[in-house]
Amino acid sequence: MKNVILIGMMGCGKSTVGAILARRLGMELNDTDAMVEEIEGRSIPTIFAEEGEEYFRGCELAVAEDLSERSGRVVACGGGLPLRRDCIAPLKASGTVFFLRRDPGAIYDSVSMEDRPLGQAGREAFLERYRRREPVYEKWADHIIEGHSTPGEAADMIMEVLDK
Repeated sequence: MKNVILIGMMGCGKSTVGAILARRLGMELNDTDAMVEEIEGRSIPTIFAEEGEEYFRGCELAVAEDLSERSGRVVACGGGLPLRRDCIAPLKASGTVFFLRRDPGAIYDSVSMEDRPLGQAGREAFLERYRRREPVYEKWADHIIEGHSTPGEAADMIMEVLDK
């Protein structure tokens, strides 16, 4: 089976929805951020603080390339991964891409930004980052998942698409 790729803004629920999908589909879940942390042996905030964003993006590229060569996985991508064509294009070629669209204000207001380096600049900066990223997410998505109120509902919507 091809991969199921989840993209969207940090905090939109990719990891949670991905875990539900992986269980339902009997597939392995791979979270790109968690994989970078495991490979590096340190947290993303620490990587950003010690090495900077560009170093992190290089780690993310290596993970994306590795995952694109595998199949039968649910891949929860870090929020910035689709901004780099060299990261998202191979993943898109390996499966179906779903953009989990949620209201950015609701994300910011309901999700802790404490461990999210690019969420530290405040609500307005977060909303502006979303405005810049949304067209990129739309471009790479095969399907946009929106209008859900829970991760389970988002997973149901994805399952409906996959069943067709």
